[in-house]
Amino acid sequence: MKKFLDEHFLLHTKTAQELYHGFAKELPIIDYHNHLPPDQIANNHQFGNLTQAWLYGDHYKWRAMRANGVDESYCTGNKPDVEKFNQWAATVPYTLRNPLYHWTHLELQRYFNVHDLLSPTTAFVIYNECSAKLSSPEYSVHSLLRKMNVEMLCTTDDPVDDLAFHKQIKESGFGITVLPAFRPDKAMAVENQAVYNSYINKLEAAANVSIATLDELLGALQKRVDYFDAQGCMISDHGLEQAIAEQYTRAEAAEIFANVRNGKEVTRAQVLQFKSLMLVELAKMYHAKGWVQQYHIGAIRNNNSRAMRLLGADTGWDSIGNSIIAASLSTFLDTLDGSNQLAKTILYNLNPADNAMMATMTGNFNDGTVAGKVQWGSAWWFLDQKDGMTQQINALSNMGLLSRFVGMLTDSRSFLSFPRHEYFRRILCNIFGEEIEKGELPSDIAWTGKIIQDICYGNAKGYFAL
Repeated sequence: MKKFLDEHFLLHTKTAQELYHGFAKELPIIDYHNHLPPDQIANNHQFGNLTQAWLYGDHYKWRAMRANGVDESYCTGNKPDVEKFNQWAATVPYTLRNPLYHWTHLELQRYFNVHDLLSPTTAFVIYNECSAKLSSPEYSVHSLLRKMNVEMLCTTDDPVDDLAFHKQIKESGFGITVLPAFRPDKAMAVENQAVYNSYINKLEAAANVSIATLDELLGALQKRVDYFDAQGCMISDHGLEQAIAEQYTRAEAAEIFANVRNGKEVTRAQVLQFKSLMLVELAKMYHAKGWVQQYHIGAIRNNNSRAMRLLGADTGWDSIGNSIIAASLSTFLDTLDGSNQLAKTILYNLNPADNAMMATMTGNFNDGTVAGKVQWGSAWWFLDQKDGMTQQINALSNMGLLSRFVGMLTDSRSFLSFPRHEYFRRILCNIFGEEIEKGELPSDIAWTGKIIQDICYGNAKGYFAL
């Protein structure tokens, strides 16, 4: 019987082990999409205990705890940190076959050299040992990132952000490249007029302009794109429930925006028309700057209205939506490609039913100007687990070029989540290793190792021009 989580974890053949340990294990990490708080990086934050580092803001763990019958006061509530941790420790044994079980123990090993399984029996010792380490300079945020060999990371930032913490990081000489990413979802969300108009008022202040018309809105966003670009931004990101590409005229969109600013109701069809224009106009701005644009498509967010009222967004009440409308996604990309204004693009789907469609859609717009110009992104969110990654890797292999894939990212709010890159690398090496040993791929370890290094590191480094 194999030992759990040993050095050959997920590596089921000698060739897989050779590929991982010889080519992938020591590579630096480029984490081009996450939700880490820039202020904690800028100030080299020191966590007070393991709960603060592990459970604050982690909706993956909260969902598991709720499913295990844990009261909300131990998730987002005001229970003492040690009691919250104890409830998590009591939940972990019930997460067998959920990726949280693997992630939890990988993180305990890689960051803290703790090899015991987390349970109510071990909770006291693990909590105190890890919390004591977190109080030392060797476990500050900067040290945690260095420990995982992070070379570059991109946070996710709103257009109204002044990026003061990013400036502070850059001026500090930290040594790890930390860049902002432009996420303008709130600038498009006209379906909630009161919230939207309040946001536009903030955008006015950030851009130092008045915004009463569509042209003024786009002008303000262009100013913020310019500002982000000057601070080193090279990536944008959008979170979309569906791909959107409705027919519109600029005059129609201008009228819709004016109605929203004046407090007049707009229809669902008009909301989609307005968002269609905004996606195209923003994408043209990204292309002009040479940015990479990302589109995360297919989540239904805030399903639980009672929890939304009590706890707010991003607290763990989101799920996989219905399949992406392929025709709309195609129309959007074709509109930009038709005027030669399609930037490098990474597309992510949340519903596995869309895997084959996404793998083939990207190929429609790879024009040979850049290797892998339009990418199908790594398995995202609910698919960010062994089965989901394997399906994504296999579909991309069958219908595109896995060898040009820009690889893994954490998409996380936690500084302890970087072993997910190791998880991906082990799965990738195991797939190649098994097929080599079956005779389905040639036993050319040097070339296969190079392909693996490219997927895990080199392709992203070239794609983002680092």
